Amino acid sequence: MKMNALLKKYWPDAAAVVLFLLISLAYFITPISQNLVLGGHDNTGGLGLSREQTEYMAQTGERTRWTNSLFCGMPTYQIAPSYDSTETISLLTRIYSLGTVGVLAYAFLYMLGFYILMRAFNFKAWLSVLGAIVWAFSSYLFIIIAAGHIWKVMTLAFIPPTIAGLVLCYRGKLLWGGAVTALFTAFQIYSNHLQMTYYFLFVMLCIVIGYLVEAIRTKTLTRFWKSSLVALIGGLIGLMANFSNLYHTYQYSQESMRGKSELTPLPADKNKSTGNGLNRDYITQWSYGIGETWTLMVPNVKGGGSGSLLDNPKAQQNEQIGTLQECMAQTYQLLQQNASGMEQFTPGLNQYWGNQPGTVGPVYVGALVCFLFILALFYVKGPMKWALLAATLISFFFAWGKNIPGLTNFLIDHLPMYNKFRSVSSALVMAELTIPLLALLGLARICREPEVLRKDNKYIYISLALTGGVCLLFALAPGLFFGNCLNYNEQEMLTKLGGIFPPDFINRYEEAIGSVRHAILTADAWRSLAFILVGFAILWLYRIDKIKAPAMCIMLTVVCLIDLWGVDRRYLNNDNFTTAQQNMAIVEKTPADEQILADKAPDYRVLDLTHDTFNDNTAGYWHKNIGGYHAAKLRRFQDIVDRCLQPEIKHIFEIQGNFADPRCDSLLNVLNMLNMKYVIAPAQNGQNMALPNPHAYGAGWFVSQIKQVKGADAEMQGLQQNDLRHTAIVESRYASLLGTATDSTGTVTMTKSLPNEVHYDINSSKGGLVVFSEIFYPEWTATIDGKPAEIGCANYLLRALQMPAGKHTVVFSFKPKSITMSEAVSYTAIALLIIGFLAALALSLSQTRKRKA
Repeated sequence: MKMNALLKKYWPDAAAVVLFLLISLAYFITPISQNLVLGGHDNTGGLGLSREQTEYMAQTGERTRWTNSLFCGMPTYQIAPSYDSTETISLLTRIYSLGTVGVLAYAFLYMLGFYILMRAFNFKAWLSVLGAIVWAFSSYLFIIIAAGHIWKVMTLAFIPPTIAGLVLCYRGKLLWGGAVTALFTAFQIYSNHLQMTYYFLFVMLCIVIGYLVEAIRTKTLTRFWKSSLVALIGGLIGLMANFSNLYHTYQYSQESMRGKSELTPLPADKNKSTGNGLNRDYITQWSYGIGETWTLMVPNVKGGGSGSLLDNPKAQQNEQIGTLQECMAQTYQLLQQNASGMEQFTPGLNQYWGNQPGTVGPVYVGALVCFLFILALFYVKGPMKWALLAATLISFFFAWGKNIPGLTNFLIDHLPMYNKFRSVSSALVMAELTIPLLALLGLARICREPEVLRKDNKYIYISLALTGGVCLLFALAPGLFFGNCLNYNEQEMLTKLGGIFPPDFINRYEEAIGSVRHAILTADAWRSLAFILVGFAILWLYRIDKIKAPAMCIMLTVVCLIDLWGVDRRYLNNDNFTTAQQNMAIVEKTPADEQILADKAPDYRVLDLTHDTFNDNTAGYWHKNIGGYHAAKLRRFQDIVDRCLQPEIKHIFEIQGNFADPRCDSLLNVLNMLNMKYVIAPAQNGQNMALPNPHAYGAGWFVSQIKQVKGADAEMQGLQQNDLRHTAIVESRYASLLGTATDSTGTVTMTKSLPNEVHYDINSSKGGLVVFSEIFYPEWTATIDGKPAEIGCANYLLRALQMPAGKHTVVFSFKPKSITMSEAVSYTAIALLIIGFLAALALSLSQTRKRKA
C-alpha cells in the first residue's frame, strides 16, 4: 500500500491521538511542567505499603509474596500483584500508551480507549472524538485520579476497548475482534480492579443480548454463535494471560474478608452478615441516593463534594450566610458546654448533604450529554438501544444500594460475587459509559439521516423539556424538590436543638441552611440549563441546514469539553499536586521512629496510635506494623481487630500509655501475643513518642498448657479468657499435629527476618509447643534443621510448631509452589495473544493489498 494511501486512510485517527495527547497535556500542564506528583491519602498510603517490597526487590532481584508492613503480615497478592509473566503485559501496555506515564497517561488512555470503541461501531473519526471526550471527562473518572485509585483508573481505561473487541466480533470482523478482546481483557485484568470488571460484565451481557435479539430477528443465529465463540475465546485468552494473578486472588479471597467468616456473628451484626462475603453495612455504606442521581445532569444537586459549607463561594454570596454563621456559632457554644444529648454532633455543616458518609465529588456525565441521551431514546432503533438502557438502569439499581433494601439484599444473597465488593455507588461507572454511548448512537443516526430532525422534530422539544425543563424547575423552585436540603443527621441535630433553643431559632437555622444550599444547587441548575440550550441551538442550526454534520460534532465537542472540564477542575486541579519531597514528608522519619529503629532486634512490631490505626499505612513505611489499611485484609485478622484489638487499644488510653502498670499483661493479652514491642503515641508537644512495651511476648514462646477447643467461636473465646503467655488455644483439627506442651522455659530467638523468610534459634531441654508471633497462612512452609515440618495454627491466627528437645534452627519460608504452575498457563496465553494480534494485523495488511491490486 502506498504511503499516500496509508496517510489518507489513517490520518484522522492519527490526528485524534495527537489531539488526545494535547488535551491531556493542557489539563495537567502545570503539574507536568513543574514536575509535581499527586498527593492525597491513597497516593501516600501506597508508600507505606510498598517500601518493604520495593527494597527487597532492589536488594535481591526477587519478588516477595509476603509483607510485614501491615496487619502483622499478609500476602502481597492484592497489594502488588506482579509476576514475571505480567512484565510482558506491562510492556504491551506501555507501548499502547505511547510511553506516557502518570496523569498524562490516565486522561490519554481514557480518551483513546473510548475512541477505539466508537470506531468499532464504525463511527466517523470526528464523532468518535466527541464520544472519547465526553466519556473521559465524566467527573468520576477524574475524581478517582485525584483520590489515587490508580488500579481503578487503569481498569476503566481498558474497558471500552475490551467492549470494542466484542462489537467487532458481532460486526463480522472475527480475527480483529478476537485479538482486540484478548488484548484488552489482558490489560484490564492486569490492572487488577475486579470490581470494575465485574460491573462491566453486566454491560457486556446486555450488549450480547441485544445482538442476540437482532440475530433472531434477522435469522442470522449461526453468525451470532460464531461471533460469540470468538469473543469468548478471546476473553479466555486475556483471562489466562493473567492466570497467576487470578488464581492467587481467588485463593487469597478464601482467607480474606471476601471469604466466609467461621465466627458466629455478634448480636449487633447478625442481620448484617452475608455468610460468604462482606458485611451488608460495609457493602452498602457508600450507596448513591436515588435523588442524588440527578447529579448526572446537575452536579451540585446534593452540594458537591464534602467540605465546609461556609467555604463554598456560592454559599458566601447568599444573603442568609450571616444568619447561618450566627446560628452555627450558638450551636458551637452549646457543644463546647457538652450539652446532654448533643455529644454525637459536630458544629460544622458540610456542603454535601447526600446519603453517603462523604464524597470527593458527584458523578456528572454532562448536562448536554444527558440531553443527547434522551434524544437518542427516540431516534435510535433496534435492540442496542434497549440493551444500553437496561445496562443504565442496572447501574442505577446497583448504585442505590441500601436506598432500595429489598432488591439490594436479594442481590447480596443471590447474585454471584455481588457481596464481594463494597462502595456500590461506584456501579454508576456503567451508566457513565452507556449514557454517552447511547447518546453518540443517536447522534450518529442524526448525522447519517439529517431528515429525522426535520421529520420528527417533536422529539428534540420533548428531550429539551425532560432535561432543560428539569434544570429550570430546580433553578426556580429547589425547595419544591429538595425541601431545606437537610440530611438525616442534621434533621436529628435540629430536633435535639429544639429542646434547648426556642422555635424561632430553629426555624431561622433551618431556613438559613436551606437558603445557602439552594444557592449552590440553583447555580449549577442554571449552568446545566445553559449548556443544554447551547447544544439545542447547535442541533437546530444543523436541522435548518446552516451547518454540516462535522461542524455540528466539532461544536458539540467543544461545548461538552468546556462543561465537563469546568466540573472536573473542582475536584482535580493544581491543588491536588505537590512536590515529591513534600509527598515523602508524610512518611518522614520522626524522633519516635528513630528511637524504635535504634532497636536492632528483628522481631518487634509497632502499634501506631497517631493515625487511624486500621485505616492508615504510615507506620508500615518504617516498621513491622500491627495496623494498616487494605480493603481485603485477612478475615481472621479482621475478626481479631473487631473482638480483641479495639477493646485492648481502649485499655492503652485508659492506662494513659503507662506500660509499667502491672495490669498490662492481662489487659493487652492479644496485642502482647502479636509482639507489640512499641506504641507510637501523640505527645503534648505535638510530636510523636515511642512507648516501649516490656510485656510483649517476643518472636515466639514455649507454652506450658494447650487448651483444645472445637470451632472458631471457642478459639476466640479462649483468646479472651486465657493467659496466652502460658496457654495455647488450639482448634481440634490441629491438636494431633501440635502434640503436647512439656516445657515453658525454652528460648526462641529470631536471628533473621526477611519478608518471605524468617529464621529462629530454639533451645529447650524437653521440647514442646512453640507459638510464633507470625500470621498463619496456608502457603507458609517450615523446616527444623533443614527437614520439613508441618505448621499448625494456634491462638486463632498464629503459627505453631511442635519442637523436639535440644538446640534447633527453624526456618519459615513463603515461596508458593503454585506460582510455577500458574506462570506456565499465563505465558502460554500471552504467546497466543501476541500470535493472534500479529495474525490479525498481517491479514488486515494482506486484504488491503489485494483490494489495491
